Amino acid sequence: MTALLTTTALEIRTAEAQLVEPLSIRLAPGQVLSIIGETGSGKSLFAQGVVGNLPVGLQAHGRIGLADGFSEEGRQSGRRQHWGRGLAVLPQEPWLSLDPTMRALSQVSETYTQVVGLTSSEARDKATADLARLGLAGAERKYPFQLSGGMAQRLAFAATHAGGSPVLIADEPTKGLDRDRIDEVIDLLKAMLADGGSLLIITHDLEVARRLGGEVMIMLKGRVIESGTAEQVLNQPQHAYTRQLLAADPAQWPKRPSRPLAGAPVVTVEGLAAERGGKRLFEALSFTVKPGEILGVTGPSGCGKSTLGDILLGLATPSDGTILRQPGLSRFAFQKLHQDPVAAFAPSVSIRQLLADLVRLHRLDASRIARLMQRLRLDERLLDRLPGNISGGELQRFSLLRVLLLDPALIFADEPSSRLDLITQKEMIELLVETAEASGTAILLVSHDEDLVDAVAGRRIHLATTTRHPQDHAPVPGQGRRLAESLS
Repeated sequence: MTALLTTTALEIRTAEAQLVEPLSIRLAPGQVLSIIGETGSGKSLFAQGVVGNLPVGLQAHGRIGLADGFSEEGRQSGRRQHWGRGLAVLPQEPWLSLDPTMRALSQVSETYTQVVGLTSSEARDKATADLARLGLAGAERKYPFQLSGGMAQRLAFAATHAGGSPVLIADEPTKGLDRDRIDEVIDLLKAMLADGGSLLIITHDLEVARRLGGEVMIMLKGRVIESGTAEQVLNQPQHAYTRQLLAADPAQWPKRPSRPLAGAPVVTVEGLAAERGGKRLFEALSFTVKPGEILGVTGPSGCGKSTLGDILLGLATPSDGTILRQPGLSRFAFQKLHQDPVAAFAPSVSIRQLLADLVRLHRLDASRIARLMQRLRLDERLLDRLPGNISGGELQRFSLLRVLLLDPALIFADEPSSRLDLITQKEMIELLVETAEASGTAILLVSHDEDLVDAVAGRRIHLATTTRHPQDHAPVPGQGRRLAESLS
């Protein structure tokens, strides 16, 4: 059977060092290969080397071949002509793959016209159906910045999948999605495989790898340490690191007892309501957050979780209700860990300079940077790179380091571990828990992973679904209002 994608001893290098050891793969029609490993292990670099889209200063060596007989050396760029048609890519950061000046429907229909060759009318109909199937009906005229992280991820998937490429390279295609949306993406991926396509997927979600089946490779520090069928590797791991990875699944974590500290609440919310895009997101939301408390925030993508954080931090205005913050706290005492860290860092300034600016502006203790980097397993050499030249997981850990330097009274952590492998995620969440216990920092933890929330949060706010508009005085018949439920 003709392979749709092959690599022969493909390695990724700088001028001085090898980052990913030579790796040969062969993907036949209907086949899936999942590469799993900790953040910074080289998974995404290998995928970028296959595509021919490595960061400046890195080179791919070896050969890449496609089903039509095309073959070239890794350093060449001829495979770019196959982008969208024979080789499609779903990047890890949806914000970087979407055009910020184009509305959602146009992003998908453009693929149908420019790659598939459909008429504008046919493309518009196809794109509309794709968005509806992915839960984006009503978002056709929205720009990427008007979408939640999960919605942007689904839009990026729709635009990528529309080209009909037989090979899809997907880097964390389900991150930031709730369980229902993950099910839908997996169904779409399986449908592509059933139609004779092949899939190379980079994922931290072990359940996604299990459900897709096929082959699995475990990567550590640039080399594959274990490989085999998904059933073999994920159910009967042979390598100690693979066993450690499986044990770090939040479903295996012991539940943390709730230990809020005495004193006035850091924030008190009464009757809060919010709107966006002419629709009511949530209403009648009341809760308090005490010092040292971890409060979970769950709900489907686009339900208003990030909007709630923006309101608490003073970045957005509620449509109703009041927010009382503990007296005497400065505005810098309320901090946010962004779902998409790439959007929170100046792209043209090194990490070292960004941290130095923060220390100077707020007169902080610069010696804490080295201690926090060690705790977060961040290599000092990363300091001299631009934000776009380190992995999403490493950048997310730098986001946490930057926030912790400010000793905040409250952290709104918006999917803070969605880009992290299970081991690094556990370490990062443990650091947040330590911060809550040792410093009395209140934390609102947003996550689609309910096992994670159950393990570390004493209480939970769940935002449910509605189609209600602000001018309505009652819920739409047959639909539920968006309710905010505080769960003990």
